[in-house]
Amino acid sequence: MTESPSPTREVRGSHRAAGLLTLLEAVAVLGFAGFYVYEMVTGATEDLTRAATSGALILVFGLGLLALARGWSRAADWPRTPTVLWNALLLPVAWSLHESGRTPVALAVGVVAVASIAAAVSAPGRREPDASDGASDGRGDVS
Repeated sequence: MTESPSPTREVRGSHRAAGLLTLLEAVAVLGFAGFYVYEMVTGATEDLTRAATSGALILVFGLGLLALARGWSRAADWPRTPTVLWNALLLPVAWSLHESGRTPVALAVGVVAVASIAAAVSAPGRREPDASDGASDGRGDVS
């Protein structure tokens, strides 16, 4: 079954921004997974099990981020919450990097996280009609 974009939905700037930032994060995370593979192949790791487990977990997150980026590129609504959640979890990571003396990396992580949250929140979503929109509930106006 193929997923077709809704004909009434258009990819807007905020969708593109959220998608590109999520794609950037996915590439970075998949790079870390590749680093673990490199460590295992070259024998640079002392604990093969830990490296394999960490690499597999990071790979899962990278693939999830790729799925989010694809959703954003199709102007879907579902990527909003996981994108905000993922990037909210990156903020303490940025703070920890800052406290450990890696301020340039911390700034990069923090800026991308905040920009991703802003893009995700500002992306227009579907709105279901409700009573406050003036939709008729069948009872007529009594004013």
